[in-house]
Amino acid sequence: MGHVNAHPAEVGAQAPDFELQDQHGTPVRLSQFRGANVVLVFYPLAFSGICHGELSALRDNPLDGAHLLTVSVDSMFAQRAWADREGYTFALLSDFWPHGQVARAYGVFDEAKGLALRGTFIIDGEGVIRWKVVNPTSTARDVADYVKALADIS
Repeated sequence: MGHVNAHPAEVGAQAPDFELQDQHGTPVRLSQFRGANVVLVFYPLAFSGICHGELSALRDNPLDGAHLLTVSVDSMFAQRAWADREGYTFALLSDFWPHGQVARAYGVFDEAKGLALRGTFIIDGEGVIRWKVVNPTSTARDVADYVKALADIS
């Protein structure tokens, strides 16, 4: 197991703010969504099987008014190609350079592999982390868990 940040973003803490480009090159800042819930989903790599299943489930299950932000270390170009192929209209954010810095801030960057673990954070309208789950890269997450967590905090 690679070195993982010793101080990950924990439930009850202020979510680290960040700005990354989406698949269209548009800057997206976490703090621009204040006043609404955000589901922040880190995934290892575009075009990979488990990630495809997870993101397709998110595409097909709207998250009850929450903003969905997905993050990987892929380049904007890879994410754009993947989003276009799969019909993903939500933000696929590129944590490409400095490589993995946002995943690091959330304690979900695998230094040995150079990619993000499957970390999901639900952040409320005040910017506070209310729920999180981190799975190994080989284990898919269940979108039903996000939906339930959102219902619990709204």
